[in-house]
Amino acid sequence: MKTILLLIIAILLILIGCSSINSPDENPGWINALIEKFQSEPVGNPPQSIWRFEYNGETVYYVPAQCCDQFSSLYNSDGKYICAPDGGISGGGDRRCPDFFKNSRNKTLIWHDTRKR
Repeated sequence: MKTILLLIIAILLILIGCSSINSPDENPGWINALIEKFQSEPVGNPPQSIWRFEYNGETVYYVPAQCCDQFSSLYNSDGKYICAPDGGISGGGDRRCPDFFKNSRNKTLIWHDTRKR
């Protein structure tokens, strides 16, 4: 009886865990529009990507620069541009959020371009 109870508990834990893994996070609409825009353009080098972080108590979205001397972009959850954490000639971005990489948490890749060049 004890073995059956442990087996049932194990199965329930597995099912609960799988359901949270398999349920996709909902992206804000502007993120989906940005992904569509990136997919309508030629593949970048490196390919485009979008990352989600927690920064200053907010969910933010980071889009790395595509090439040298270009700024990356950081947006709030509403799609409003916040700053350029890195990039540019100096590599330090626009200096409006110099602590981003030091103080951001929970880095999560939410999309990257998988097309081939």
